[in-house]
Amino acid sequence: MGRRSWASIERFGRWRRAFVVVLTGLLAAGLLSGLLGGWISGLGGWALAAPRTATGAAWKVGTDPTFPPFELRDSSNGQVTGFDLDLIKAIGQEAGHPIQVVPMPFDGIIPALQANSINAAISAITITAQRARSIDFSRPYFKAGQAIVVRVKGPSYTSLEQLKGRRIAVQIGTTGAIAAARVPGAQVSSFDSTPLALQELANGNADAVVSDVPAILYAVQQANLTGLRISGENLSTEYYGIALPTRSPITAQIDAALVSLMESGQYAEIYRRWFDAEPPTLPPSAPVLKEKASALAGLNVQTLAQNLLKGAGITLLLTVLAFSFGLIGGTALAMVLQAPWPLAHRLCRLNIDFFRGTPMLVQLFLIYFGLPALLQNLEIGFTIDRLPAAVTALSLNVAAYLAETLRSGIESIDRGQWEAADALGFSPLERMRFVIAPQAIRRVLPPLANEFITLIKDTSLAAVIGFDELFRQGQLMVATTYRAFDIYIAVALVYLVMTTSASVIFKQLERRLSLPA
Repeated sequence: MGRRSWASIERFGRWRRAFVVVLTGLLAAGLLSGLLGGWISGLGGWALAAPRTATGAAWKVGTDPTFPPFELRDSSNGQVTGFDLDLIKAIGQEAGHPIQVVPMPFDGIIPALQANSINAAISAITITAQRARSIDFSRPYFKAGQAIVVRVKGPSYTSLEQLKGRRIAVQIGTTGAIAAARVPGAQVSSFDSTPLALQELANGNADAVVSDVPAILYAVQQANLTGLRISGENLSTEYYGIALPTRSPITAQIDAALVSLMESGQYAEIYRRWFDAEPPTLPPSAPVLKEKASALAGLNVQTLAQNLLKGAGITLLLTVLAFSFGLIGGTALAMVLQAPWPLAHRLCRLNIDFFRGTPMLVQLFLIYFGLPALLQNLEIGFTIDRLPAAVTALSLNVAAYLAETLRSGIESIDRGQWEAADALGFSPLERMRFVIAPQAIRRVLPPLANEFITLIKDTSLAAVIGFDELFRQGQLMVATTYRAFDIYIAVALVYLVMTTSASVIFKQLERRLSLPA
């Protein structure tokens, strides 16, 4: 080995040591920043700052910040606010405990309480006998009821019985979802939040939304959600309570603080601030708890298998359709990138950069919720079903990634192969079809398999637009059985079977297409 080679190695070693030092410094700085940021946020960020009189340990309180006016994000500072947040802050001050807010999806609140990941939850949670079998509740702090929302020009429904055979949009895990599931023949679509369910209705993909009256009134009257109206109101009488783990040691403190706030008039002040009305009289316990609770829906293995197989079928359908269209689109993009057309190159690059540089979740929202809303605001009647919307979003995303994969495979073929095809008199299309493409496919088959396997898992994002694919089927079962660990383990195993099978199939295909030794 020559002197130049040793010098190169020494320089490389110095650069490597410098890189390690810099990387270590960055990691240390990031860790310090994270610790300081967590300390600062504990003083005035996500954690609602405790008053100076608070001396006890912080209470971690879960909430879903997508249910105004009870929970919402303040547009000025991005923090969670609302009636529930003001109330729990006052309770914490009265009890002498700081409150640390833990944002989470509504359907994850009860599993979090069961796992003791949080100390309590306040998120407009209706007290029901079924839920009371899995968690505990404080005394009621709010009286509410269910309402039916329809489009302004749509038919009126004043009772749940009239929704028979109709399309109903609900928020997953809510009492509105439970009530809608009992309607015979109804096509129930579950969304992660009530605003998404209302947008589904506004876009014409649902006939009605069933949700709590206060949230609906806020959305229709104060959030400027046009084109919707309340058709049936106060279909039931419900009470909200603060949810706690079973036999929680802080239940008595929360009840005592809540009673103190009611007696001092501070509760009424908070109520008037958010609802511009006087609070109703609340019972010491929800009447529904005095009724005999029916047994919780057990984890029936046969039902679980049927639902997961149904969800797996939808997942595979989405995967195959999206991958097929994505492969066609990616091939077209890769071919155009090989052509001598500068303008076409720039347009293809713009397409690829957009769909690779933005989250697939955002693309799903844009196509399913955003595009219809935009066109309807322009007085252009347009709706799109969730299947074509999901396939379109997934296909465009996959096409952007496959275009680069295929392009790299094509450009990896030795230029001599191209010249040999030209010498044989092949046209550009024949050259690609008979000479370049067969060799390129062999080289890009492993990354194609990776993309297919990734797509199987990415189809779970379609749940946000109400698709009952594999992951959503698991969520729906957790919402009724509260057996989160068992069900999600089963969901994970089904995903594992599908991805492993796909891997085996692609390996066999790769072996068959490989050149003989």
